[in-house]
Amino acid sequence: MRYEAPDTLEGAVALLSGAPGEARILAGGTDLLVQMRADVFEPALIVDIKKIKETRAVAEEKGGWRIGAAVTGAELKEHPRLKQVWPGVIEAANLIGSTQVQGRATMGGNLCNGSPAADSVPALIAAGAVATLAGPEGRRDLPVEDVMLGPRKLALKKGEFVVSFLLPPRPPRSSDAYLRFIPRTEMDIAVVGAGVSLTADAGGTITAARVSLGAVAARVLLVPAAAQAIVGSRLDRPAQDRLEAAARAACAPIDDKRGTIDFRVQVAGVLTRRAALIALDRARTA
Repeated sequence: MRYEAPDTLEGAVALLSGAPGEARILAGGTDLLVQMRADVFEPALIVDIKKIKETRAVAEEKGGWRIGAAVTGAELKEHPRLKQVWPGVIEAANLIGSTQVQGRATMGGNLCNGSPAADSVPALIAAGAVATLAGPEGRRDLPVEDVMLGPRKLALKKGEFVVSFLLPPRPPRSSDAYLRFIPRTEMDIAVVGAGVSLTADAGGTITAARVSLGAVAARVLLVPAAAQAIVGSRLDRPAQDRLEAAARAACAPIDDKRGTIDFRVQVAGVLTRRAALIALDRARTA
């Protein structure tokens, strides 16, 4: 196995494109190293991207925020401004593993691991985040909801990797929230995850929303019907009922030892409603 740590995007792309066998990106390594030890795969090449400045930066851009794919959850949590603007995204990133793991784990790695139960992905999708990719043909932007195609299947071409995420500008009275259900109190994989981002007017009526669900299908879902169910409402009980019904209707989960199909569908509705209420409460004071 070969290990490389380039300090430029071009160097990383060249290595990935020219790899004769399987190549893997190392950002935090919290999934990669575990999978290698478990013999899930044995890459011929590991490309560590942490020396590339763009992957490690957090900066305001065009009224929004750009977050490098190798920025850790712990670093995001300590950012003085970002956690106020996008609290749901930050709380989701800080549900990846233990406190120690969060010192290494990244949203780029969480997305590219390709797990439908990834915690940061529903929050990024609800936020309307766009992933910037670098590859042999240059850069391109891809909405986060289009990156994951299925379990461990990504829309990335050979030689491409995620460089950063762009979170859009925040209108006044906007906020977000992410909730998950796990069997244990911490350090577990989501049985269901729900992310909601919304904007309200001065009277408290929701004018825009995005809803995303994790661990209830083969990929993390954007659920437009759930967003439409609450736009134009003040999230009164009828709107909450519509939201829950739309969230449940979008689910296509599996039965496993962590949760049955019926349980996951039921919890998806409950968590989506609760996340929406938290996001609206935050938006009123944003």
